Amino acid sequence: MKAVTLALIVCALALPFSAFAQAPAPSSPAPTPSLEQRVAALEAYIANTDPRDSLKGPDGAIPPGLRPNTDGLPGPGHNGWMMTATALVLFMTLPGLALSYGGLVRRKNVLSILAQCMGIAGMVTIIWWAVGYSLVFAPGRPWLGGLRFALLHHVGPAPNPDYSFWVSHNVFATFELMFAIITPALIIGAAAERMRFAGVLTYVFVWLFLVYIPVAHMMWGVDGGMNGLVNPNAFVKAIDFAGGTVVHMTSGWSALVLCIMLGKRKGYGKEKMPPHSMVLCMVGTCMLWVGWYGFNAGSALGVDSIASCAFLNTTLSSAVGCATWGFVEWIACRKSSVLGFCSGAFGGLVIVAPACGFVSPTSAVALGFLGGLLPYFAVVKLKVILNYDDPLDAFGIHAINGTVGILLTGFLARTWVNPRLAVHLAGYVHNTLWIEQIKAIFIVIIISIVGSFIAAVIAQLAAGMRVTAENESLGLDLTEHGEEGYIL
Repeated sequence: MKAVTLALIVCALALPFSAFAQAPAPSSPAPTPSLEQRVAALEAYIANTDPRDSLKGPDGAIPPGLRPNTDGLPGPGHNGWMMTATALVLFMTLPGLALSYGGLVRRKNVLSILAQCMGIAGMVTIIWWAVGYSLVFAPGRPWLGGLRFALLHHVGPAPNPDYSFWVSHNVFATFELMFAIITPALIIGAAAERMRFAGVLTYVFVWLFLVYIPVAHMMWGVDGGMNGLVNPNAFVKAIDFAGGTVVHMTSGWSALVLCIMLGKRKGYGKEKMPPHSMVLCMVGTCMLWVGWYGFNAGSALGVDSIASCAFLNTTLSSAVGCATWGFVEWIACRKSSVLGFCSGAFGGLVIVAPACGFVSPTSAVALGFLGGLLPYFAVVKLKVILNYDDPLDAFGIHAINGTVGILLTGFLARTWVNPRLAVHLAGYVHNTLWIEQIKAIFIVIIISIVGSFIAAVIAQLAAGMRVTAENESLGLDLTEHGEEGYIL
């Protein structure tokens, strides 16, 4: 017993000394940014640039362990604008595009357009959450992203510096979702009044994976093969500010394939099929115009000088396109229709989308003029010559103007409008950038045509595409949805 007690006493006396002997050496405190570096980080917030640049030393490197006080924090102003822009882009589809397209069809098919827009919005959102966002914006290969962000894993409130230093990653993901929603919704204009609802959703499901997701990753993904603005290793050094390729070319060229495969509406060319409500079309088009500010200016991913240029250029191009179509129509018919004004405004918005953050106001005016002129002849002349039935002119407006807009962006882009052009494209701007744009045009057209064809074939096999002649005569509102838009 005495031996045990003696041992305990020895251990107790030795414990403080052993603890002292094993105590870790005090570590040096992590370096903190200086006052000048902290001010520089705030200036980076105002300029919507990388706050980490404020920490670089004379050798261009950041000292080990030194982090900006703003690291991982979204900027309230940029974040607030992007949430507003996200709501504006959704406003373009619901209710803007739904009302614009809905007013252009016959009254027996108005609800079918509204149902297709809402059905697409719901289905695309689920796909985006599951794998869509990840396959577009997660690092992967030049033509497709990886699965790092599947189920929106790792997509939280902290910014993802691959895309924005001041916008929350989850806000950015939601903003990009709205583009994925409206793009296939544009295609339904070519299939209006004759395609089954189940066929539409099946087609869109397949089309997203074959066309939208690969093209969006190549043009906008951090390691995308055609993202010349960000990826120094891109095999095509193209630029697309707000969706000339990703949104308008893919939807427009896919729409042409779809309407040809569906065939013409019953009675097309033999009986008149006028819009049932130009009031709805006008209201919907104006909603699209308002929402387009989020679409274009929001693509700057912050409140900066580039966003302000896109904001002004959107206004100029849409207004000039509206006036141009109306003026040309007055020369040809001695009347300017509301439909013409709506189509011209829509055309001006489409053609400036890829260029709005890269070009001068005068260039935006020129684009708006072409945006009203070219689709007028595509709708009035080309559609007659080629004899295809595109009820809402998805091809004539989106494919034509999206393609021309992408091409002209290569000629009109200026580094003084968007200094980011000088990072990886200094040798291309004012030089051979238009050649890179042509390369992107051909790639996107091929992907869109082939992808749309495959999606249509799968939709036909899985769900059927064309309604019966009897159901087409009765109208899709009753036969597909069991409802009527108007009750007399």
